[in-house]
Amino acid sequence: MTAVIIGLGSALPEREVGNDELAARLGVTSDWIERRTGIRARRFADATTPTSALAAEAARGALADADTDPSEVDAFLVATYTPDHQIPATAPLAAARLGLACPAFDVNAACSGFVYALATAAGLIATGARRVLVAGAETASTLTDPGDRTVHPLFGDGAGAVLLRAGEPDEDGALLALDLGADGTGAASLIAPGSASKARLGTDTERPQPDPSTYYMAMDGREVFLQAVAHMTASSRAALDRAGLKSSEVDRICGHQANIRILRAVADELGADHERLLVDLDRTGNTGAASIPLALDRARREGRLEGGHTVLLTAFGGGFTWGSALLRWPGTAQHPRSAT
Repeated sequence: MTAVIIGLGSALPEREVGNDELAARLGVTSDWIERRTGIRARRFADATTPTSALAAEAARGALADADTDPSEVDAFLVATYTPDHQIPATAPLAAARLGLACPAFDVNAACSGFVYALATAAGLIATGARRVLVAGAETASTLTDPGDRTVHPLFGDGAGAVLLRAGEPDEDGALLALDLGADGTGAASLIAPGSASKARLGTDTERPQPDPSTYYMAMDGREVFLQAVAHMTASSRAALDRAGLKSSEVDRICGHQANIRILRAVADELGADHERLLVDLDRTGNTGAASIPLALDRARREGRLEGGHTVLLTAFGGGFTWGSALLRWPGTAQHPRSAT
């Protein structure tokens, strides 16, 4: 069986943080941030809104969009690199909020996580699952140093989700092809080293507390830019080849929303005009694994996605990881919901 998208939902925290608010504190101008990134604003979650809450809200929207009862869901995946806790995983916590009674687990492939989770969901459906719920959710603002002007302005919080069911490859909504990749030799270029077990191992006789400053994300921006463009382009071409399609046959390109310059560079490499790009980072920043479904939901609400459109998803993240997916956009009547 083929995985077919039948529902889409999204969630954003209430607090919007514009460039002006950050620029005054970081000693830069709002125009400086926008010129480098294409970002004008982002959302920050408050202390009462963990990643699981955003994941559950987006997933609830996807279920409602597909008119599907939670009891019909066979598995729930949450793609995130900002879990509520190290233990338990975030997916079971979000599942409890939804009243789900099914397997629930996290996928961490950094900003490529949503594409990785789609591929995992497609595998579950190929082996017998009927409906799989997939959310990408982040509270990325908690992982950035508020004083780092090169990283902190890039990231925001939010969640997006899709519901997939078992179907046929010729249906609207069907996943047509997937491509995934990883290269751990680039790990140091995008890393939050102090937030997990390696920082706490120490020696056999000493277990030091990690330096709190190492909790924050560190990034070699130039290297990440170059690697992102190269791998997103190559992965997109691989997915196109597997689907037997040319880039000229792609109606919309929804890349991970890290930087407008990356998105445009990938489009240029594929020979696609920039009008085909779906862009959401101007108002949400880089929302990690949530960025692709958030951009899809915005495009749908704005009428930029039509039934039968061929859509290319492509992402790159820490690890390094990357992935692409091709799908035919659902043509069924759905019920657009604004992200809150």
